[in-house]
Amino acid sequence: MDDAIIVGINRTQDASLCIMRGQEVVCAIQKERLTREKHHWGKRGDVSRLYAPLLRDLGRPVDVLVECFSSDAEKRHIGEYEREIEENISFAPHARRARLSHHLAHLYSVFPPSPFRRAAIMIVDGQGSPAADCIEDWPGRDTVPGDWREVSSFYEADREGLRCLAKQCWEGDRQRPVGLGMFYFLLTQAIFPGEGHEGKVMGLAPYGDHRALGLPALDVAHGVVRIPDSWLDIMADHQRFRYVDGDKVRLRVSADLAAAGQHAFEEGVLALARWLAVKTGAEDLCFAGGTALNCSANDRLWRESPFRRVFIPPAPSDAGTALGCAIYGLTEILKAPCRYRWNTDFLGPARAPGAIDDALHTACDLVIERPDDLSARIADLLAHSRVVGLYQGRSEFGPRALGHRSILGDPRDVRVRDWINARVKQREWFRPLAPIVLLEEAERFFEIKGPSPFMQFAAGVRPEATTVIPAVTHIDNTARLQTVADSDDPLLRRILADFARRTGVPVLLNTSFNRKEEPIVETVDEALATFRHTPLHALAMPPYLLTKRAEPETIF
Repeated sequence: MDDAIIVGINRTQDASLCIMRGQEVVCAIQKERLTREKHHWGKRGDVSRLYAPLLRDLGRPVDVLVECFSSDAEKRHIGEYEREIEENISFAPHARRARLSHHLAHLYSVFPPSPFRRAAIMIVDGQGSPAADCIEDWPGRDTVPGDWREVSSFYEADREGLRCLAKQCWEGDRQRPVGLGMFYFLLTQAIFPGEGHEGKVMGLAPYGDHRALGLPALDVAHGVVRIPDSWLDIMADHQRFRYVDGDKVRLRVSADLAAAGQHAFEEGVLALARWLAVKTGAEDLCFAGGTALNCSANDRLWRESPFRRVFIPPAPSDAGTALGCAIYGLTEILKAPCRYRWNTDFLGPARAPGAIDDALHTACDLVIERPDDLSARIADLLAHSRVVGLYQGRSEFGPRALGHRSILGDPRDVRVRDWINARVKQREWFRPLAPIVLLEEAERFFEIKGPSPFMQFAAGVRPEATTVIPAVTHIDNTARLQTVADSDDPLLRRILADFARRTGVPVLLNTSFNRKEEPIVETVDEALATFRHTPLHALAMPPYLLTKRAEPETIF
């Protein structure tokens, strides 16, 4: 069934949908891009309100549906989920369905689409499925109560099969948390209220001293991570460590805790990887789960672990499990080999033909050009300290903007970074912005071992380059870079090359195309609204370049 329609649905945090037609990903999208609510959890009504239109566009019924729940309370409403599916999805005769446990969904999102023939696999997040719902067996499973939740899972796999080597489970007692994922979550809670602030902690950590609070290392042994009481006590003191913008005294205290937590987390990741390398003897590692978004830890994992190569998918968090569910349907239900490789993250739904033209037809407030050489015009604007939105093609599935829903700037002046943080993104001043670089030029500027197309590693910036590209160099002289190879996005390649011809620097500043507390833009209308309501100087929507009739403030 080379054209079988396979649907994967992630029902938990960062809810998401993936549709495959045989070996091709028709689309993969996070719920937040459709509802405009960041990190939107899966709920009843998602299929009828959000996903059914995408399924109807296929023009044929679904052959395989695989869903993934976690340990949250939504699974108690399974009957309502079932009724919604039956009412809104057209199934082919003899269609098949399955539910996949959480860490297995992560595994199928990372190993089958990886470049490896054989690998060790490490899944680490806050919490996954209850042990009773886990499909796979592992040593000691019979001793784990069914209501305990998986927090980390370790596997070895090749193209013929997989084996679970170990799993750490947690009884769910919030007074006795365990695991790296829960540790980092509690760390963020101590410094910033609410959820989804892991990136802020990573950005703040280099401003602190990881030794200042005298905190111990995490207790890591045989794949199990325990959090010492001293850590639990100090992370519960929110009044002491809460970040307050503009308060320099609180900044130091908050940064010291962020630094200590980041250091302990990195050491814990490395300890797990070293243990797994010995246990498997594998040369290659696949890493997924929410903790795999920590690009500083990922770079140390790449450099310091015993593994020769490390693959981290563009969407290693829960969002990626929708793709894992679909691949499980392909390989385990239809028994087809997985030939799909996660070589690009531009997996969003295809835009309707003429959508840009239709939207611009009524955009009388904007100046609309169709330049003969769009990339050259963009490069000219960037070289003159203008900041440009770039909207093209299918959106990125993961959380990183990789050139289809991006804001671009000149990396040579820190004032560009500060202006974007303050005026466009309206966020904390210490948040770093990422560079994109031509792959063949990357080693001139960054201490990098190979391609980094998905912005998953925080590499060192070479000492001689820190003064050349200060706007994308963090205070610890690192940068979460994206490399652009010949086979990657052609327009992005041309813009980088044109900027290099003008400035001698084949690097650009790149950040996600969104406003404060909003997800990355998905539609043409959202891109236009963000352009209108921020001081961006231009917006490229190939083949068009848009500017404002009254130019916004210049940066300097």
